[in-house]
Amino acid sequence: MKYAKFILILCVLFGSISLISAKVALPHIFSDNMVLQRKMPIRIWGFADAKEVVYVTLNGVSQSAITDKTRKWEVILPAMEAGGPFTLQIKGKANEILFENVLIGDVWLCSGQSNMEFFLKGSTNAREDIRRSDNKHIRLFTVPKNKQTAVEVDLPEGNWEECNPLTTPYFSAVAYYFGKALQKEVGVPIGLINSSWGGTDIETWTSWESAMANPAYMIHEGKSIEQALGYSSRDLERYNQALRMEDKGMTKHWYSAEYDVSNLKVCKLPSAWGGELADEDGVVWFYKDIVLPQSVSELSAVLSLGTIDDRDVTFVNGIEVGATNNWFSGRRYPLKPGILKPGRNRITVKVTDMEVKGGFTGKPENLFLKVGDERYSLAGKWHYEPSILTSYYGLGSLGSGPNAFSSLLYNGMIAPLVGYNLKGVIWYQGENNVNKAYAYRSLFPLMIKDWRKQWGYDFPFIWVQLANFMSVDAQPKESEWAELREAQNMALSLPGTGQVVITDLGEAGDIHPKNKKDVGLRLAANALQVAYGRDTIASGPVYHSMKLASGKIILSFTNMDKGLKAKGNKYGYLNGFAIAGDDRKFVWAKAYIEDDKVIVFNETLKHPVAVRYGWGNNPDDMNLVNSAGYLASPFRTDSWPGITQPVLYKYGLKKR
Repeated sequence: MKYAKFILILCVLFGSISLISAKVALPHIFSDNMVLQRKMPIRIWGFADAKEVVYVTLNGVSQSAITDKTRKWEVILPAMEAGGPFTLQIKGKANEILFENVLIGDVWLCSGQSNMEFFLKGSTNAREDIRRSDNKHIRLFTVPKNKQTAVEVDLPEGNWEECNPLTTPYFSAVAYYFGKALQKEVGVPIGLINSSWGGTDIETWTSWESAMANPAYMIHEGKSIEQALGYSSRDLERYNQALRMEDKGMTKHWYSAEYDVSNLKVCKLPSAWGGELADEDGVVWFYKDIVLPQSVSELSAVLSLGTIDDRDVTFVNGIEVGATNNWFSGRRYPLKPGILKPGRNRITVKVTDMEVKGGFTGKPENLFLKVGDERYSLAGKWHYEPSILTSYYGLGSLGSGPNAFSSLLYNGMIAPLVGYNLKGVIWYQGENNVNKAYAYRSLFPLMIKDWRKQWGYDFPFIWVQLANFMSVDAQPKESEWAELREAQNMALSLPGTGQVVITDLGEAGDIHPKNKKDVGLRLAANALQVAYGRDTIASGPVYHSMKLASGKIILSFTNMDKGLKAKGNKYGYLNGFAIAGDDRKFVWAKAYIEDDKVIVFNETLKHPVAVRYGWGNNPDDMNLVNSAGYLASPFRTDSWPGITQPVLYKYGLKKR
């Protein structure tokens, strides 16, 4: 009850900020270039003066509404077929808003952690795919990162964009490939809303309402969210507002080549923020002067800064040369001839750190300027100057991050979207929950049901199962990643769900595999079956049952299409199987296909009782597929306790 009152107070305090003006206003999810969901009533809402009449017109259909006592209004237009472009008109007594280039089609919410966030520019064959990404029938919306202790009614910013080479490089690669394939198959406009944040737990994406009702959460008694996080929502909102505005570094032209840095403090780069910045988040400007010879003005160059946590905007001699909005991409900015000049050159980097440690996090060898064939190291002494710090607003470092308490990202990045009708959701997350995989059995379906409840209908929900990662095991062993994949498998018991298996697309040394195209294509194929009702096979064989016969275990499967196959092996031998007896000690097994059954055995084991397939962090060359070519998901026939089952949590304070 206290939390409900807390939410109400914050909604009044912060939600009403945009209501001071009597003008009609709408949430940021409505903008030019948007896609509205076809074949469903279209809900349009916003704010205006009390008791004001608001008129809404789309595609020749008009409706009106009167604002309630909270100054909120809402109209529901009848369902429409795919089409456009249209103009959406909203008219009040003091102003009129026109949203242009609006399409009616299918809207997909694309969410999760870093592998969903992963930019198209970093994926395999990115340059060519970006060059060919022009498609006016696909629209993109990126939800800004926003953790909140109470449910938000709007996003801090955002707008829909047409899909083209200027907008796709920094959009989700998985979402882009999914949307491109889907649009080609379905032939209607596709809207993609990317709401993702790297390194996040599933708990932060679930509403507080659902979290409190679930025994998998042990709420930390006696502490509010604010107490657990160590800061107030009001102070955080003031700080976030400062970040959204143009800071004094921009207004006072700190990026100018002539800006005087002689009296500024000095640090050594690359390094994370330290000293006076050690407990701070915010915006800090860094400066480096370098003297170059006469010939540089005619040469092209490359500025390499390595990785920066979290965001940067980079200038050379007062000219913006690049910007990156994530912490995991190396910065390499090409410089056209003429940007550099003989003599002194100024490199200025505006760094925004959202939480935990910020700064230049790459290696010294990745911090350089290459001019023609000459390479100049930039490692070493830089000047710096803060423009916005958390301490200016009564806050310390926001190092608690988006995982510090349940619902922080639901509140800030999902709740403002509720009501904007969707065709479905694609989800790529789980890496951050592997150490509590057993609880994921309940946490994952809880979140799916929670989102469906918030929207008021059971939309299709399709996810990516975890890829293979880390070294291949020499011998069978327990695995957190395998247990998480098992929990994902279990969620398929919910209606209207689908899963794509990608244990052939991972990279042993990189948790962010670069082949996002095949991930998107598999998601699209699955969506055609789950969301569009096509009579196709879009996933692999599913383990059904086992029986013992003459020292061997015989496995039966469903979803075989026209039968089982051993991918890439004409003799039918299968990889990735392990077998165990009553001692529960698994050894590698031989396996082959016979009459669409899989026969598993080990000559040294006379009385086997259990089989596991692909059970490891990085399953080695799994090759059991159906005739449609889709991989079988890792599975086990036993139900013996795993290594994550004993994990307990308290949200806000987690036991590990």
